[in-house]
Amino acid sequence: MSKDHLSYTVLKDIGFRLLAEGKTIRVKAEGVSMYPSIKSGSVIFIEPLKQGTEPVRGEIIAWKRDSGIVVHRLVSSYITKHQKFYITRGDSSISEDEPVLLEQIAGKVVRVEKPEGKPISPEKYINKVPNYSLNRFLVRIISQIYRVRKIIYPPSP
Repeated sequence: MSKDHLSYTVLKDIGFRLLAEGKTIRVKAEGVSMYPSIKSGSVIFIEPLKQGTEPVRGEIIAWKRDSGIVVHRLVSSYITKHQKFYITRGDSSISEDEPVLLEQIAGKVVRVEKPEGKPISPEKYINKVPNYSLNRFLVRIISQIYRVRKIIYPPSP
């Protein structure tokens, strides 16, 4: 196991432990799956679900998987064989994630800040119905712009 992987695993475990103790954690967002609601580099605040409550459709929830934590919007839920499953999807993702159980849900996003620390109004990201196709298109355009910029303005050595 590499040193970086070990550090990541330790931090992930600490974060999950803090949430289990009822504490809110602050995490730097990576990736574009929640664009434009949460941009890469934004800081998100995740608080645990209150005892006896369930996440609500439209909320952005954080759930655990072996490789870490997924922060996506809750789009639906269903009950089968006496178990309730929750379905999430990133705002610019092509498809829904695999179903998760309540015990996999670590918490919900209660605050988002831009990378420079300015808070984003909750109306911009909570209980929103995303336009998945448009968001995916915007992500593609932006990534192409970054590619072209790297060609025109290569990073300094």
